[in-house]
Amino acid sequence: MCKLFDKEKGPGRLMKKGLTLILVGHINFILGAIVHGSVLRHISKPGQRVTTEYTVANIISVTSGLLSIAAGIIAIVVSRNLRVVKLQIGLLITSFLNAFLSAACCVGLLLAIGITVAHNGQGLMQGCNSTEVPINARSPVSARCPFDTTRIYDTTLALWIPCAVLSAAEVGLSIWCFIVGLALRGFAPCGNHYVKEQLEDEAKATGHSQHLIAQSTTPDA
Repeated sequence: MCKLFDKEKGPGRLMKKGLTLILVGHINFILGAIVHGSVLRHISKPGQRVTTEYTVANIISVTSGLLSIAAGIIAIVVSRNLRVVKLQIGLLITSFLNAFLSAACCVGLLLAIGITVAHNGQGLMQGCNSTEVPINARSPVSARCPFDTTRIYDTTLALWIPCAVLSAAEVGLSIWCFIVGLALRGFAPCGNHYVKEQLEDEAKATGHSQHLIAQSTTPDA
């Protein structure tokens, strides 16, 4: 992993990872918003109860998407300013937090999918006003619902599954950016990598060149 980042090709790869994070974060955010707008906003508080699906798919997924966008932006900025210490630290912090939150989002979505499948989507029907018969999304019954129950089960799963996959992708990209941040700071596991030394040597060479130029342009006394 450490060998994949060097002074020549590393910035370009970091920029690509940042752009990918921004794209994935936007898609994940949009999918979560669609689930919320079409299904989950109707069952957010049925009988003053908050469903597990609503909490997982909306709060964690949307937050993960936004943080992925922020991490991608920082990665792009760092790729153009590798020697700025504050940006390196920012990359470390945001990529670590995003990896952790995206992992929690992926696990939570898989748990929500498992609960929904195990209960035949009963949690998705809690907003309906009918207690005469058990209601679940796999066996539609006549009930007064504030939303269209047609294919609610398949639609929700069809959006949750891509969200889980995208969250897993966010984890991988964030870990890559975090390791790059470690390499730039000279920390383990890339503490002995030569990237930091290359940047330091480049900075010294640049400073020496500027000093020689200044001396050559200084008029003799």
